[in-house]
Amino acid sequence: MRSLEDRVELAWLMAFYAGVLTDRQRRVLSLYCEEDLSLSEIAEITGVSRQNVHETVTRTADKLYGLETRLHLAERFRLTERQLVACRAALEAGETDRARKLLDDLIRIHQEDQNGL
Repeated sequence: MRSLEDRVELAWLMAFYAGVLTDRQRRVLSLYCEEDLSLSEIAEITGVSRQNVHETVTRTADKLYGLETRLHLAERFRLTERQLVACRAALEAGETDRARKLLDDLIRIHQEDQNGL
């Protein structure tokens, strides 16, 4: 059984990559991560064995982590969010040069993403 932190991370990754999962994978992982159901409870709801649910969760988690390793969508989102919060704090503190640098960094990262770097 995965920790609560693992489940939250899987739910977070699912928000970015749900489109590449099957309906069944999304449903099982949603019940597991978002509804916090046990494997046995999910098996009863979906009409499959506990082992089948375990394998689905494991394979789906591996798929999501693999996608994030290659694409870094969630990581980029978190970076962007941190940079924006820091930029707002810099502006509120009157540190316009720092805010400008943070924005320039965000623009550079966005342009690199758009250029496939």
